Amino acid sequence: MGGDFAPGIVVEGALEALNESDSRFAVALIGPQDRIEEELRSQATRGLRIPKEHLTLFHAPDVISMEDAPNAALRTKKRSSIGVGLTIQKEGTAQAFVSAGNTGAVMSASTLILGRVEGVSRPTIGAVIPTVKKPSFLLDAGANVDCKPRHLFEFAVMGSVYMSTLFGLHNPRVGLLNIGEEATKGNAVALETFAMLQRSRLNFVGNVEGRDLLKGNVDVIVCDGFVGNILLKFGESVPAFLKEKFLAFAARSLGNKLVASIARGGLRSVLKEFDYQEHGGVPLLGVNGVSIIGHGGSTAKAIKNMIFRAEEMIRKDVNALIKEELRRYHE
Repeated sequence: MGGDFAPGIVVEGALEALNESDSRFAVALIGPQDRIEEELRSQATRGLRIPKEHLTLFHAPDVISMEDAPNAALRTKKRSSIGVGLTIQKEGTAQAFVSAGNTGAVMSASTLILGRVEGVSRPTIGAVIPTVKKPSFLLDAGANVDCKPRHLFEFAVMGSVYMSTLFGLHNPRVGLLNIGEEATKGNAVALETFAMLQRSRLNFVGNVEGRDLLKGNVDVIVCDGFVGNILLKFGESVPAFLKEKFLAFAARSLGNKLVASIARGGLRSVLKEFDYQEHGGVPLLGVNGVSIIGHGGSTAKAIKNMIFRAEEMIRKDVNALIKEELRRYHE
């Protein structure tokens, strides 16, 4: 029931994932059962195949809205799709949870119900960002507004594990987002974090500035959630901004319109890398399970890709690798 277009888009995305995967996994749809069944009938009339043998419905009558305060909603709406979904993962009925609902509620419930991976002080949200080279991984992207050096250090470890496991990078390069490249720059938290990262076995390349993020010289970018979320939201606005500028340019003259028509295909290809739908959602790393959080405006394509990302995290056992890596550092 999460997201601006639930439950229709969520059901559609789940069915597309099942059909494209040749039903190599099963999906549980969680929410008011009558509304889910109604949506399944609607999707069937539109020609979408319903693989019933790989589809399960769980009744969850409560709905947490985007406006609900996360902790209060979890207390008063215990039979929400978020609460029920994470509980069945905790009990072993499911192996991953995917939601485009209230981000704060998903984060709080994931931490409360699933618990934390051993060695993790705070779970973190990571987001893939495009660069001129290969994608980079930014964390924290909004889960933790205020961070201590040990939190940022753990984010770096978790980010390195994620990029090496899911993106196949050997010894990912880690950069600390700061106001200057010099080791002496930044506040007390940044200075202490720099020293911790420098002493570690991580492939720490030093401080990186905002202008360096899209160059692709680092694979993991570490910052607190306050800065990270602002960066993420700014990045999401770039495609719409460029499209508006492109249309305004084309409207100025017939010659411009002709140039724009020729360039349209290239622009579309470039902007595709900025499209959050391609990655689906962001993983909440550090919880003792798999929790993928999607954009409130997620389309069916985004929901589908969130499910594929969850499957990949299960198959590659990312949590076990995070636990082992943090154990080494704590020792």
